[in-house]
Amino acid sequence: MNKKLITAVLAAVLTITTTNTVVANSQPATVAILDTALNANLPVFKDRIVHEVCILEWNSCANGSNFMEGPGAASMPLNQMSRNGFDHGTKMTSASVLTNPNIKVVFVRIIGATSTGVRQISNEETFVKALNWVNTNRNKFNIQAVAISQGHHNLLPVVNYCPSTPNTVNAITSLDSAGVPVFIAAGNMRDQKRVSWPGCITQAITVSATSAADGIAIYSNYDLNVTDMFALGRMRLVNSDGYLFNEDGTSVSAQIAASVYVGLKSKYPSYTKQQLLDLIKSKSYPVKSKTISGYIVSKDVLNG
Repeated sequence: MNKKLITAVLAAVLTITTTNTVVANSQPATVAILDTALNANLPVFKDRIVHEVCILEWNSCANGSNFMEGPGAASMPLNQMSRNGFDHGTKMTSASVLTNPNIKVVFVRIIGATSTGVRQISNEETFVKALNWVNTNRNKFNIQAVAISQGHHNLLPVVNYCPSTPNTVNAITSLDSAGVPVFIAAGNMRDQKRVSWPGCITQAITVSATSAADGIAIYSNYDLNVTDMFALGRMRLVNSDGYLFNEDGTSVSAQIAASVYVGLKSKYPSYTKQQLLDLIKSKSYPVKSKTISGYIVSKDVLNG
């Protein structure tokens, strides 16, 4: 039995006696999406974006500084958003709302761009600041989960391969301890022994991808001891120009899993984090593989 499963079992036992003491927030349950940028003006997002934030290491937020909150904080010029991967945030947000049409979103922009649209480096400092902002504001916006579809595969040798990033670990652990799980994409490097950072952090909920045939997607990273769940890696999403097209990747899978979780939290507001994860697992189905074990989260869970 791996460490994550042991922790889950213990958590379930410890929370049984406290279930009825949970007080539901009167605001709609929201997911915090940490990504590139967002075109919040698209019809698909009408009445779904409750707050925008920009947290960068560069003075390239819309207001010319490295921090901004409020309408337009996650935006950038549309002619730049469609290049260099900056429409990723819009696509991931559409994955969230298309999975769960009732979801509300707090979008945190964590990737900066130069005045000409060139992507700027984003280091651990940005992740930590963004996660800490979410933790500070989780009650204000009733944030019930975090979804991160960004990361890197610059890992260490196979043994203890996850880079030492204690500040990120602490930030994820603090949210998890507060009942706000952090769902992270496993990565798309076809590595079936290791997942990308920060998904390799044990305290995260790491999501690998399946294909339409319910087997692991050929591009998906996977680690028996780290991957927590699977979700379909393909959806027809909306880009920053408002067009629909197919998108593949564990980025999509992480958004599906987080959106399902938040949907169930809205349906069962008194449930603890572990009870919701157990419910998801009980309503999911296994990966079709002789060598890989795991269960697949489907948006159909929300209709059960």
